[in-house]
Amino acid sequence: MRILWAGAAALALSVPAAAQSDTLGAEVGKQMPSLMEIYKDFHANPELSFMEVRSAGILAAEARRLGFQVTEKVGGTGVVAVMKNGPGPVVLVRADMDGLPVTEQTGLAGASKVRVTTKEGVETGVMHACGHDTHMTSWIGVARLMAANKDKWSGTLVMIGQPAEERGAGARMMLEDGLYTRFPKPQYALAFHDAAQFPAGMIGYTPGYALANVDSVDIMVKGLGGHGAYPQTTKDPIVLASRIVGALQTLVSREISPLDSAVVTVGSFHAGAKHNIISDEAKLQLTVRSYTDEVRNHLLDGIARIAKGEAIAAGIPEDKMPVVSVDRNEYTPATFNTPEFTEDMAKYLKGRFGDQRVVQMPPVMGGEDFGRFGREDKTIKSLIIWVGGVPQAEYDAAKKDGRTMPSLHSPFWAPEADKVIATATEALTAMTMKLMPKG
Repeated sequence: MRILWAGAAALALSVPAAAQSDTLGAEVGKQMPSLMEIYKDFHANPELSFMEVRSAGILAAEARRLGFQVTEKVGGTGVVAVMKNGPGPVVLVRADMDGLPVTEQTGLAGASKVRVTTKEGVETGVMHACGHDTHMTSWIGVARLMAANKDKWSGTLVMIGQPAEERGAGARMMLEDGLYTRFPKPQYALAFHDAAQFPAGMIGYTPGYALANVDSVDIMVKGLGGHGAYPQTTKDPIVLASRIVGALQTLVSREISPLDSAVVTVGSFHAGAKHNIISDEAKLQLTVRSYTDEVRNHLLDGIARIAKGEAIAAGIPEDKMPVVSVDRNEYTPATFNTPEFTEDMAKYLKGRFGDQRVVQMPPVMGGEDFGRFGREDKTIKSLIIWVGGVPQAEYDAAKKDGRTMPSLHSPFWAPEADKVIATATEALTAMTMKLMPKG
């Protein structure tokens, strides 16, 4: 059994490239034992979206100790820590805090045993199955290094602990609570996300669209129920809903250009209660993914059009047309990395870590609400990087055997946390200092 908390490997990995003359890598190494203890605590005590009180308290207390001006409960449980250090640009560094309603099955020492009852009344285990524990720990690492090296940078650092990323709501809530009016508005926004698709300690970047628009759509299909033996007396909503599911597939295959990315997935289909009863309604739940606003609007309009069109074809009366609703509160906009800025930062990171450790990655259809911080004001240059978390031996073995590795959100996801934290801490600190040079 691999021990999740091993720390020694990260020290070698965090040493900067030979051409790099600063001591940042060594400073990260000195922080790693303490950071790993913090990580163990975060990992064993995950909190669901909108419930991140304990996690936020740890971030706030650490930032206060380092001399930041700290404000809590921004956008719910969000934390904003500001350090002003002379004239210069404002740089925002963000970490998300929430865990997932997943029962951990890694079998590793320190695995989460937390169980809660959700607001929906469901009892569940809780796990940092998306690696936000590594994000928060690296946030603390960056705060420590920036506070310890104030003689090397000039400007204003705004560090935020963001709630409810998994619900697509936290960034919006913080912005609506005055993030850019109550606190200094950034010229640059930085973040990282651990990655389950490449080896631990590698860095991935994607210029332009990096992650997708994510919409949750519900379709309530209405019919006329009755006895299963006499279908001619009914309007079967299951048949109608099935037609809608089939027709939805043409949205991507026949209405969206093959050069554009789009996904329409029906993840849930619920109807009926007994073998011989035709129900009077069926409910579909969809996830809809895209990059551009134009494609997103076409998909959402098309879903409503198809649902109504199939109902008309089935002879459903006007007062029983399907009801299509889009959950605006959990909409996640596409994450767009400012292209030229991303290329400049990638070149800088390659100079520090080497070309073999910093690679360009294709965009993915997952969602990440970090994109809101850049979309709120188009003058803000924004970048989120990936930091690989798969142990090299496991990656090599899976590739050789053709096995699928655990993904983010899997109960088996166990990143090599020391390498993720060391790499992310150094990369984010180095980029932040580069953006705020002294003099």
